[in-house]
Amino acid sequence: MNKKRLFWHFSLYLLITLLALLAATIFSSQLIRSFYEQRTSLDLKARALLVDDQLLPLFTSRQWQELNSLCQRLGRKSATRFTVVSADGQVAADSDENPARLDNHGDRPEIIAALAGDTGTSIRFSYTLQENLMYVAIPLRHQDGSSVGSLRLSVPITAIDPALATIQHKIAMGALALAILVAAITLFISRQISRPIQAMVAGADRFASGDFSEEIPLAGPYEIMELTGALNRMARDLDRQIHTVVSQRNKLEAVFDSMLEGILTINHKERITALNGAAARLLETTVEKKAIGRTILEVVRNSAFKRFIQDSLEADEPQERELTLAHSQRGDRFIQAHSVQIQNEEQKQILVVLHDVTRLKELENLRRDFVANVSHELRTPITAIQGFAETLLDGAMEEPDNLRNFLKIIEKQSNRLKSIIEDLLTLSRIEEENRAIAMTATPLHGVLSSAIEVCRPRAAQKDIDLNLDCPAALEATINAPLLELAIVNIIDNAVKYSGTTRVDINATANKGQIAITVADLGEGIPRQHQHRLFERFYRVDKARSRKQGGTGLGLAIAKHIVLSHNGDISLLSPPGKGTTFTIVLNRPLPGSGTAP
Repeated sequence: MNKKRLFWHFSLYLLITLLALLAATIFSSQLIRSFYEQRTSLDLKARALLVDDQLLPLFTSRQWQELNSLCQRLGRKSATRFTVVSADGQVAADSDENPARLDNHGDRPEIIAALAGDTGTSIRFSYTLQENLMYVAIPLRHQDGSSVGSLRLSVPITAIDPALATIQHKIAMGALALAILVAAITLFISRQISRPIQAMVAGADRFASGDFSEEIPLAGPYEIMELTGALNRMARDLDRQIHTVVSQRNKLEAVFDSMLEGILTINHKERITALNGAAARLLETTVEKKAIGRTILEVVRNSAFKRFIQDSLEADEPQERELTLAHSQRGDRFIQAHSVQIQNEEQKQILVVLHDVTRLKELENLRRDFVANVSHELRTPITAIQGFAETLLDGAMEEPDNLRNFLKIIEKQSNRLKSIIEDLLTLSRIEEENRAIAMTATPLHGVLSSAIEVCRPRAAQKDIDLNLDCPAALEATINAPLLELAIVNIIDNAVKYSGTTRVDINATANKGQIAITVADLGEGIPRQHQHRLFERFYRVDKARSRKQGGTGLGLAIAKHIVLSHNGDISLLSPPGKGTTFTIVLNRPLPGSGTAP
């Protein structure tokens, strides 16, 4: 950067002053020269008009010797060169040279103008006299007005140059004196301004280093004092705000360290920049062991955790993942990890929150075991009741009508219990931990068509149209029976509860993902129920759900089937504008294992 003192910036005004004086000198010189030339031209014309009557008789009578003598006398008396030129351009007489030795003057501009009847004026260098001359020529006319020749007078104009030089010298001396004066004034003003500015710079440096104990003294012009006062006020405000920030930081650090959730920040190089006590305990490390500054793989030797950190750094959206971390004292710990990017212009960082869900996992396992055990225990008596009811329906009874109605009720309830048990068993199989399902590349059109055909009879009873829009060539790596079951449950849910006249099933591919949507035109689902809709046995309208024969497990089964495909399921239901369920299969997975 080009650093210049304030004085040199003010010197620009000195330069402008000198340039203005130079321009004024040039303009005035030209103006004086033009005025001198104009006055000389008028003077020569006046002289010519005074003597043309004396020269004309001699010229017309061709008395060349007398004419030449007269021109010489007139030239000596007036210090002017007189030249008489005939109409054909020949010099008839000249006060300074022998006419016979002079060239034809018919091509001279002033002679041409005079022979044309006007006064001709010209300035040029004379090779005869070796100096610049001004020439003025007037016509010589008979009494009848006809032109017979011309009279030319000339004088040197070099006399103006000394006068102009004198004027320019005086202007230059005045400009020099003015420049010295302006420089002195500029130096004085720049020092008056630069001194308080230097004091402000020193004070600003103190403020930047965190020293607010001494204020900048007020000095200089009014504007400088105003700026100094503003800097002092800024310093006081900064001092107050820094104390506030330090206090808040101490409070946040106390909260940060007392939180039960593990929190850590990681930079773009996968190095830990901060972590609290809960995170240190979960990761079996401590700040004292210098976890800060080390890579995540150096602190936690877990490939799944490292992949989660990498995905979080690459993705723009918040990430969530379940992880299993080995713990030397308490066995495997199940962690729910959430990450979000931290806005930082210098480098990309993420904030990771770790929730220990080991206890919740244990309770979930207990609940699944309970459901499975109860289902197996209930299957046998329910099957027996159903068989007994069917047997009674085939036999003769004393009151056949009443007995038949009673037995139909028993059959209906037993079928409902059986449906619940079947759904529970299906859900338990899908949720079984680390269960691999066999998946193959399968056309989606056939799977979706089969699901629609399963639901079409119930839809026909309610006059609901089922429409499919799926490219025939669209394939996905899936477990076809499981995905079909998930689609059936979603369509069946729309047919039962939406109150719509049409259900649209669409499948599209975009950027390596496949989206399957099931949309109805019903009344929609109230917002307060949407986040719990995939929970087991959760019903928006319990009485209506039981009346329709639902078990409350269909959407939960659909969700876990999608999750087993490493996909995602969501819903969008604006009030009064229908409901759209969307299944997103993130990426094709290689087939492995066996189907559940």
